[in-house]
Amino acid sequence: MPKWERSGITMGVIAVVLLVVEAIDMATGGDLDEYGIVPRRLSGLDGIIWAPLLHSDFAHLIGNLIPGVVLGFLLLMSGRFLWVTAIVWVISGLGVWLTAPTGSVTIGASGIVFGWLAYLLVRGLFNRDVWQVLGGVVLLAVYGGILWGVLPHGGGVSWQGHLFGAVGGVLAAWMLSDRRDPGSSEPRRPELKGGPR
Repeated sequence: MPKWERSGITMGVIAVVLLVVEAIDMATGGDLDEYGIVPRRLSGLDGIIWAPLLHSDFAHLIGNLIPGVVLGFLLLMSGRFLWVTAIVWVISGLGVWLTAPTGSVTIGASGIVFGWLAYLLVRGLFNRDVWQVLGGVVLLAVYGGILWGVLPHGGGVSWQGHLFGAVGGVLAAWMLSDRRDPGSSEPRRPELKGGPR
C-alpha cells in the first residue's frame, strides 16, 4: 500500500474516533468534557491525556478536523507523526495546565493542530532542506491566518493551548532535526559506508 494511502487511512481513522467520542459525549449530555485540563490542580493533570480527544460540540470538532486532517496527513507523509504528536501533546497540555485561568476546563485538539502546523512550518529551517522550507512557505500562505490564535483573546477559546501547541511544534522540529544527533547540539556527522578506500 502506498504511503499516501496509509496516511490517508490513518487520518480517516483518527477523524472517525474523534467523531465517535463526540457523539458519545453529546449522548451523555457533555459529561466527558469534565475530563479536560483543570489548571494547577493535581486532579486536573490527567486532562492533558484526554483534552485533545474532547470537544464542546460538533462545530468545535469540525473546526479542528478541517485543518487537522490536512496537517496530520502531511505529517504522516513526513514520517515523524508519533514523535511530533507526543511532544506537542505534552507541551501544549502542560502549558495549559500552568497558565489557563483558574477554574476553567480546557478541551479540544486545537493545541495539537497548532503544533503540527508549527512543526511543518519550521522543520525545513532546522533541517536546512530547501524543499521543506518551500513547503512551509506554502503552508504559511494557506494556514498562516490561524496563527493569530496564539495571541490572548476572549470568547472562551484557549489561546494558551494554541500558543504552547505551537511552542511544542517548534521544539519538536528542533529535537527531531535531521542535522542533530540525539542529545547533541552538533550537526549530525555523515556516516561512512563500506571499508577504507
